[in-house]
Amino acid sequence: MARRGRPDSGVSGCVIVDKQAGMTSHDVVDVLRRSLGTRKVGHAGTLDPDATGVLVLGVGKGTKLLQFVTGADKTYVGEIVFGVATSTLDAAGEVTGTWEMAPSPREVAEAAAAFVGDIEQIPPMVSAVRIDGKRLHELAREGKEVDRPARPVTVYRYETAPTDDPLVFTLDVRCSSGTYIRSLAADVGTALGGGAHLRSLRRTSVGPFTLDDAGSATDPVVLPIIEMLRGLPRLEVDRTVADRVRVGQALGPSGGSGQFAIVGPDDELLAVYEVREGVMTPAKVLVG
Repeated sequence: MARRGRPDSGVSGCVIVDKQAGMTSHDVVDVLRRSLGTRKVGHAGTLDPDATGVLVLGVGKGTKLLQFVTGADKTYVGEIVFGVATSTLDAAGEVTGTWEMAPSPREVAEAAAAFVGDIEQIPPMVSAVRIDGKRLHELAREGKEVDRPARPVTVYRYETAPTDDPLVFTLDVRCSSGTYIRSLAADVGTALGGGAHLRSLRRTSVGPFTLDDAGSATDPVVLPIIEMLRGLPRLEVDRTVADRVRVGQALGPSGGSGQFAIVGPDDELLAVYEVREGVMTPAKVLVG
């Protein structure tokens, strides 16, 4: 948090942090607010406190572009521990069941493969999903459990491998935003006739952002704001078109599709446009 009475630094851009275990995503936001001298910091999707890895944050005007990162595909690595189920589906919860299990690598791989593709998941009670205005993890702390509608997600890759411990397998998952990895781990345990939970979860990428881009929350590197849109194609325009973009005008017919980062003279990021019914239309204008 910026100190009271101190003016906002006005810094804008993109920060990629390798979140450490024990910190919430909001903890990282607070650290950046203090170190960068601005209240204008937000993140593009939470990580559980015990999880580590890539957290993408917007600073200043970068917060206006978080929506273009939040829905990006993500990749994770972690471990499935067979024979023990927990209340939170991960190592932080209380043990709710134990089984004698001896799954083979082939059995685990086949069970995991059954969850690849378009599937539906029921959000865990420890998630941040809101039901009737209250977050599920708040209800869980009150000892309540409520019905949760299943949500569609897509799992593009779910690979497993044995470790030196016969009850522990690594997992490597690429999935759509909103996928619960702890549920994928627990579901494989159930599919094999027992139980399992997740531990050592690490997010290795968010869209085009990887661990190679990530730094410390206490010593952040602020990337140019255009980096928030790294996953979008760039469309460079001249001054005449830039003036139209600044006032949010449509840019006429387009044979393409999707979203574009509109960049004006001097490499200035002006807006995000998207093709709607064949016309380039503003989705987010940053200047003007």
